[in-house]
Amino acid sequence: MIAYSRPFLPLFLHVFGAMTLAGAVLAALIASTAAWRRPDLAVLRRLAWVSLAVVAIPSWVVMRGAAQWIYSKEGWSMDHNPTWISIGLNVADMGLIVLVAAAAVAFWWQRSAKPLAGRILLGLTTVYLVLLAVAWLAMSGKWG
Repeated sequence: MIAYSRPFLPLFLHVFGAMTLAGAVLAALIASTAAWRRPDLAVLRRLAWVSLAVVAIPSWVVMRGAAQWIYSKEGWSMDHNPTWISIGLNVADMGLIVLVAAAAVAFWWQRSAKPLAGRILLGLTTVYLVLLAVAWLAMSGKWG
């Protein structure tokens, strides 16, 4: 019911970008997990790289841009943010560092085919998915 009173397009773009971002990171996580057993499959390394570089990073831009659009339209100020907005902003901003690091490791893994790169990618994508889940729970439950 609260979402009904919000501007439709920015909220739609924010949720769409967040869902696409989570799906792309999950695809990279699944590819790196599957490659743990079959390190000879180059298609898994390529899938991880493409899902992060081509899908996840643009989805992050859409999600964060739409979030800022809603933030400015609703008249929020940085002085008195509710907890759920602070959690969402922190996960989005700090998560970009993890996302870019994961994309860089995926590129390294695609080029070198070293198992260590796949394991690092598995760890980074797992951490980022947990962060996204915390932000999702905070935003849907409106903590604080």
